[in-house]
Amino acid sequence: MRGVLFDGKAAAVVDDLSVRDPGPGEVLVRVAAAGLCHSDLSVIDGTIPFPVPVVLGHEGAGVVEKTGAGVAHVVPGDHVALSTLASCGTCDWCGKGMPTMCRQAIGRPGKPFLRAGGEPVYNFASASVFAELTVVKAVQAVRIDKDVPLASAALIGCGVLTGVGAVLNRARVAIGETVAVIGCGGIGLNVIQGAVLAGAGRIVAVDVAAEKEALARRFGATDFVSSTAAVRELLPLGVDHAFECVGRTSLIREAVDLLDRHGQAVLLGVPAADAEASFRVSDLYLDKSILGCRYGSSRPQYDVARYAGLYRQGRLKLDELITETHPLADFDKAVQATGSGRLARAVLTF
Repeated sequence: MRGVLFDGKAAAVVDDLSVRDPGPGEVLVRVAAAGLCHSDLSVIDGTIPFPVPVVLGHEGAGVVEKTGAGVAHVVPGDHVALSTLASCGTCDWCGKGMPTMCRQAIGRPGKPFLRAGGEPVYNFASASVFAELTVVKAVQAVRIDKDVPLASAALIGCGVLTGVGAVLNRARVAIGETVAVIGCGGIGLNVIQGAVLAGAGRIVAVDVAAEKEALARRFGATDFVSSTAAVRELLPLGVDHAFECVGRTSLIREAVDLLDRHGQAVLLGVPAADAEASFRVSDLYLDKSILGCRYGSSRPQYDVARYAGLYRQGRLKLDELITETHPLADFDKAVQATGSGRLARAVLTF
């Protein structure tokens, strides 16, 4: 079967992949669509260190092909959106309802379930959805209604869970509060619409690309500016919440500097693994906070279904996140378009 394999030097579409049958507690999924996220590109450019060779892709949706023993919540033929969170369900963090903190689901490539040319290859983010078939833990497969387009549903599994979840689950933005969103890519747009769902009073989108304004406003931004200095002109006292969605240490500092008293800076962008950021310690004494946020502090079986339901109600935008679609064979074109910074999301179709 076909898929995208990164060998440490280049990522390319190959046709000699194979996948094993699902074991107990696992699901075999025929992938229909997969979003191309910057995290995939970060593996290719070395920002995210990862063992190779690896089949990339972590934002996908498809149709259940086969289930392993003990799986009862999905059956063959079900449409599913996939999460990357292969949590164990039994540790103290899972027991606390915080599966994103599960030690079994953080930074581990997992046991290989794919082969290339007969040799085992690593899976990325416990998903490897840049392949026609993939195997996931049952907890990662969330059944969705069949009237939700799979290309749109694919984006729930990373961009929506991360952006909307950061607002609702981590920052817990309250009605009427002010929000600044630094970076209006796929994550930033989902932060914006998460802030709308939370009832934020003012949502200021920040991006140097002027062409992003129409899209940011479409997702609910009340204002659009090209710099954080301009945010200060609009809101001289600062903001209640600043979300850094780019992954640049200088912007992390600017996010902290934007805060009003009791404000929160939420870090969503991914800089290099050894990157360090600075801030004035005295700035935090007025109850300000810097919050890390992994995967939107999500509980995928609950949140994926919730977001799919909001989409069906017309309250959550998914279709609008897709800027371009490409067949898997045109992976290189999708990478070039994503790297240009002009897209919300490119989606690969199978």
